[in-house]
Amino acid sequence: MNIAVTTRDLRHTYNLGEKTREVVALKGINLAAKKGEIFGFLGPNGSGKTTLFKILSTLVAPQSGSAEIFGHDLRTRVNEARKLIGVAFQHPSLDKKLTVRENLMHHGHLYGLRGEGLRKKIAEQLALFGLENRGGDYVETLSGGTRRRVELAKALLHEPKLLILDEPSVGLDPVARRGLWDAITNLKNDSGLTVLVTTHLGEEGDRCDELAIMSEGRVVAAGSPTKLKSEIGGDVITIQCDPPDEISRRMREELKLNTSVVDGAVRIEIANGHEFIPRIVESLPGRVRAVTLGKPTLEDVFIRHTGRMLEPAAGKAANE
Repeated sequence: MNIAVTTRDLRHTYNLGEKTREVVALKGINLAAKKGEIFGFLGPNGSGKTTLFKILSTLVAPQSGSAEIFGHDLRTRVNEARKLIGVAFQHPSLDKKLTVRENLMHHGHLYGLRGEGLRKKIAEQLALFGLENRGGDYVETLSGGTRRRVELAKALLHEPKLLILDEPSVGLDPVARRGLWDAITNLKNDSGLTVLVTTHLGEEGDRCDELAIMSEGRVVAAGSPTKLKSEIGGDVITIQCDPPDEISRRMREELKLNTSVVDGAVRIEIANGHEFIPRIVESLPGRVRAVTLGKPTLEDVFIRHTGRMLEPAAGKAANE
């Protein structure tokens, strides 16, 4: 069997205790992640990614539906499943007052590792992530990118078959983010490790083999990044103009274009978009502030399925 993780009609509801108000976090998630692939969950805050992460990492039991890891049901065989997974949380779980090696040592003890065998595994993980000379350094002295590499080394110390990562690059600069993703990709290629990862960044979704794009507790699209972007079928034109709703209507009526308004801008999906830009500008004298043309991105896929931006606009809170 080539499937590592499956969920069937997975649902989860939170009771907030405010006049018994309920929030439905997952609304019937069906997925199948293959062995040896990076499977990503792409979506904004509030899309259900974190709840799904908690269930698949065995922090929360499934309420309705089912979830399995390598054939182990997460309701009835959770202990067997836990032995097969390594987890790196969004928020650091390292003890800053201990050294890198001490953090790994204590983590190994939780999995029954001791003595020379544990010391050997620690040395292997430090070498794997280029940390050979950092074992004696206190975690509080490390950069964000180096701490993330230590988190990965810790998660892989007991040689799991599945690595689950929750927003692994949060807080990292672009260089550290690329380094982290290079390490994840190399792990998958070199050892056949299966990786599940949550992210709200389209560029990280492009690093995955398969994606489930999530919005409001549902999977709204699934497939490889290439397949998902091919659904757009052409170029994407974005027009900054005033007023966008009126101009969107005019372009539909006069130019017969399929338009929408997203985040205050008119958006058009069209083949050979460069040919239409002059016509658009000419038809709206003095009304166009800026026009951008680009190939489809995963952000565009998210917009097509939800009518919203994947990432919040600058100045807005991430959970608005």
